[in-house]
Amino acid sequence: MGRHSRILQPIVDHDPVSNGHDDLIRALYQEFGSSLMAFVLKLTGHDRQWAEDVVQETLIKAWRNAGKLDRQPEMLRAWLFTVARRIVIDGWRSRSARPQEVEELESDSIGVPDESEKTLAAMIVYEALRNLSPEQREAVQQTYLRDRTVNEVAATLGVPPGTVKSRIHHAVRALRRALQERG
Repeated sequence: MGRHSRILQPIVDHDPVSNGHDDLIRALYQEFGSSLMAFVLKLTGHDRQWAEDVVQETLIKAWRNAGKLDRQPEMLRAWLFTVARRIVIDGWRSRSARPQEVEELESDSIGVPDESEKTLAAMIVYEALRNLSPEQREAVQQTYLRDRTVNEVAATLGVPPGTVKSRIHHAVRALRRALQERG
């Protein structure tokens, strides 16, 4: 679980129905709020009010869908950023359909780091991983994300080491192809 474990561990193990999902939303805001805000600020052209509205709407959607959310931090983050991006896209569509009433202020002085490129790349990788077969995805997760050796993965999965190597080889090829297609 990595760096998110201290804050998100209680909600990863938490019964999604027990207290109206308030703990989940609090933990999501505490853990991802600032990076989500930085991402949304970039997408909204640094419109702080609009970005705050988008973050709030994203968390409301998380609250409404709390029972359906994958509780792993990587999945939660990807879900939040995808929802926020879609909300912004919808906002841009509706704004382009009507003229702007007031000229927006340029704000290069906002002290929030830009993590949008890193987040977009993570979302692309996450989507590419989802398109792998379950066997390939498990082999990649065990070796690259959990830093286990081929022999350890083979023992865990009950398959020969050559099978693990083959799954990893085909998975990496598929990931490269998917990432090249998406930029």
